[in-house]
Parts: sequence; C-alpha cells; structure tokens
Amino acid sequence: MTYLYIGIFLFFGAHFLPIASSLKGALVVRLGAKGYRGLFALISAIGLGLMIWGKVKAGHSALYQPPQWGMSVAYLLTIPALVLLASAHMKGRIRKLAHHPMLLGVLLWSVGHLLANGDLASVWLFGSFALYSALAIMFAGKAGGGAHDYAVKPVHDLMALGGGVGLALVLILYAHSFLFGVKII
Repeated sequence: MTYLYIGIFLFFGAHFLPIASSLKGALVVRLGAKGYRGLFALISAIGLGLMIWGKVKAGHSALYQPPQWGMSVAYLLTIPALVLLASAHMKGRIRKLAHHPMLLGVLLWSVGHLLANGDLASVWLFGSFALYSALAIMFAGKAGGGAHDYAVKPVHDLMALGGGVGLALVLILYAHSFLFGVKII
C-alpha cells in the first residue's frame, strides 16, 4: 500500500498547497501562473495515478462488512456525483445551486464507495477524498467562496446532465472494469 500512501500524500499535498498562500505565492512568482498550474496538475496526476495503482495492487484487508445495500447506494450516488463534476466549470443552474459542485460530487462518489467497500485500501482512498471534500466545502463556505455571478445558460445544465449520465454508463458498463479491475455489471 506504499504507492497508495505516496499518492495520497502527493495528490492532497498539492491540493492543500493553496492554503499555504505564502508558498503558493512564491511558486507563482518563480514559475509564473501557468508554470504553477502545470506543476500542480503534474503532481496531482502523479498522485492520482499512484493512488489508483496502490489501490489496485493492495491486498484485501477487511476493516468492516459493507451493508448489503451499499453497492446500490454507490450506483445511485455515482450518477449525481458525475453530473456535479461535469457542471463544475459550466455556467448552469446546477453549478450555481451546488456552490461547490466538484467537491460535492467527489464527496458523493467517495461516500458511495465507502458504503460499497470495507477494505483498508478503500477506506484510505475513498476516505481521504471524502475528508478532503468535506473540509474544503466547509472552509470555502467560511471564506465566502462558492458565489457564482454569471448569467445561467440552461444548455450547460443539459450538457452536464448528458455528460454525467453518459460517463456513469460508460464507467458502469465498461471502463470501471478496464481501468480499476472491478467489474460493476
């Protein structure tokens, strides 16, 4: 599980970096805004890849028995989670109402997976995403973040719905098994 732990450290280390505004500011000055974003994306991608690799390679060490209905709830939460993710950078009503649609989508996705999986690696992987998302939503709300001042474009909501549902179907029917080695259907 070493790769999983390193991946969690890299991914969430990069995501907590903006909180350390002096370090972020120094990196932006040194690398430029695009350079900083590139480094952020690279470290995040490496961390995410290591988390996935570590999860796939981790042995099954049960911590708890998931409830029988856990898998069904995971299915049900995945569709709105992906719709929220798809809406995160669009100018639709979904984004405006959710305030933090990406974080909320990740929170739904991770809680669903915690209800469906009770092994140690899953708790580390999905629990870290759930904890980060919940904390980020809470602190963004206290900082006044999440306000979106734009004209709503209804077509963006349709795009988010279509994209989220479409991605959910692709994951459920094919990609989850291919990417993560876990067949859904």
